[in-house]
Amino acid sequence: MPWEETVTAAERDAGTGNEALNGAEVLLRVLDEEGVEVIFGYPGGAVLPIYDALFKQDRIRHVLVRHEQAAVHAAEAYARSTGKVGVVLVTSGPGATNAVTGLVDALMDSIPLVCLSGQVPTKLIGNDAFQEADTTGITRPATKHNYLVREPGTLAQTVREAFEVARSGRPGPVLVDLPKDITVGKAPLTKPALSRLQRLSHQGGPDAEAIARTVEAMKTAKRPLFYTGGGIINSGPEASELLRRLARKTGFPVTSTLMGLGAFPSPDPQFLGMLGMHGSVEANMATHGCDLLIALGSRFDDRVTGRVDAFSPNSFKVHADIDPSQIDKIVPVDVRIEGDVRDTLEALLEAWGDTPAPDLSTWWNQIASWRSVDGFGFTQDMDPSAIIRPQHAIRRLYELAQETGRDTFVSTEVGQHQMWAAQHFQFDKPNRWLTSGGLGTMGYGLPAAVGAQVAHPDALVIDIAGEASTLMNIQELGTIAQYRLPVKIFILNNHYMGMVRQWQELLHGSRYSQSYSEALPDFVKLAEAFHATGMRATHVGELDDVIRRMLAHDGPVVADICVAEGENCYPMIPSGAAHNQMLLGPDQDSEAAGLTEEGKMLV
Repeated sequence: MPWEETVTAAERDAGTGNEALNGAEVLLRVLDEEGVEVIFGYPGGAVLPIYDALFKQDRIRHVLVRHEQAAVHAAEAYARSTGKVGVVLVTSGPGATNAVTGLVDALMDSIPLVCLSGQVPTKLIGNDAFQEADTTGITRPATKHNYLVREPGTLAQTVREAFEVARSGRPGPVLVDLPKDITVGKAPLTKPALSRLQRLSHQGGPDAEAIARTVEAMKTAKRPLFYTGGGIINSGPEASELLRRLARKTGFPVTSTLMGLGAFPSPDPQFLGMLGMHGSVEANMATHGCDLLIALGSRFDDRVTGRVDAFSPNSFKVHADIDPSQIDKIVPVDVRIEGDVRDTLEALLEAWGDTPAPDLSTWWNQIASWRSVDGFGFTQDMDPSAIIRPQHAIRRLYELAQETGRDTFVSTEVGQHQMWAAQHFQFDKPNRWLTSGGLGTMGYGLPAAVGAQVAHPDALVIDIAGEASTLMNIQELGTIAQYRLPVKIFILNNHYMGMVRQWQELLHGSRYSQSYSEALPDFVKLAEAFHATGMRATHVGELDDVIRRMLAHDGPVVADICVAEGENCYPMIPSGAAHNQMLLGPDQDSEAAGLTEEGKMLV
């Protein structure tokens, strides 16, 4: 490769003799060492030396996005679907500030990223230079950690440490700010050194006493429940397999947060579905009624807990998490287990040993009675001219995608369609569900689909979207066109910001203030303008044909699925209500279900 011609292996190992390398070349050498294969980015003046170095090599691929926020979302999906660290490259000033939303999104959802941002030369920092921003100051609360490289000699080790911080412990985004004089000037390719993180870290499994107390509780529980989260996904596929083995051995039911979907197979009888605000009846009722709640890699988000003082009120609670600051943060627990959830699951399996599964027939009978209330139910008129229900559209998308036999990755935007996708599109493998959970970022899904398709070029990648969210990063259709990515964008078009409209109906007397989109584009023509194929279904008789043609097409598709405008997403736990106070449909009185004035403040 071109860069390998500038320094011998002996010189590289010694960290000397590399006077021919500038900072940008050193940066790319380190990225190669870290196993980086793809960078999502957008050039600008402060990072031109890095782009020049990229031009001179062919080991690392660069994907040119159309907006820096989209670069971060693409890198998030790349990371989440592969287990690798996503890498982003943006320029100084507006390039870095445009990336902030994506960085906060990655921080909230524990996604390992390294964002490389350009900066004005060190001597100009603080002088309000052209395209200068205090990037490290701005991104301090938006990242797990950030760095400003001020000396050429610290460049290589700083970048190495950034990757280590991003993927260690609870993963998250790390930003490295690179002044232009650092990337233009000469810099040593220092050999790896023991980082501060390595010096401070300690290895060791979960506390044996905590494991023993948990297993003792598991053996005596009458109404146990595994409450699983995105930490299981982040821990790697092995953690998902261990969860499945533990559930099989114990016979315990399993529920999941939005971010944990796929860790346990959705079609499995032991899976109760997603819990929380738009979770299943059986998951929420089991959470409220269990006597043992074992939280694995989940953080008791407010969209999960509902009213905290009424959350699983009579259960013995165990919380296992890699981030000790999350334990006892929101919900007090009886047993704390700190560490990687994979290690916790291994320890629980070992401690459980050959213990026979307890008799939970009474508990499962109770769960069956809750399951008989079909909270996800809807009525689809099958007359060919009937309007399409959004739930039906997603169920048919899932069923027809299954028929293809292809490995399928689903990204979403944020809103009603996101919740319907979580309810009606089933996942039996981890890392296939890509969504914005903690921050709830509209505009996430389209660039996320880009990242997933780049990572898995032969897979079926679908962005389940709403028309409002799609427009947030619609420019990424240009990225899809440039790289010939066969992404399928499946828009549930109801002309509203659907979740906003739903809350306006429930909380504000159906006064739909600024939630209706009166000037939507023609998505079919828009697709064609971006060199994609556009399709549209306006009635149920057209739906299956559009989905089949979309899935069979070997290029990018935008499918405009016109759905019922006034459909609400149920079940729903009103903010401030308990898990056993769900709204099951439009005819139920919201106040009787626990919708309070205090709860309205939490929306």
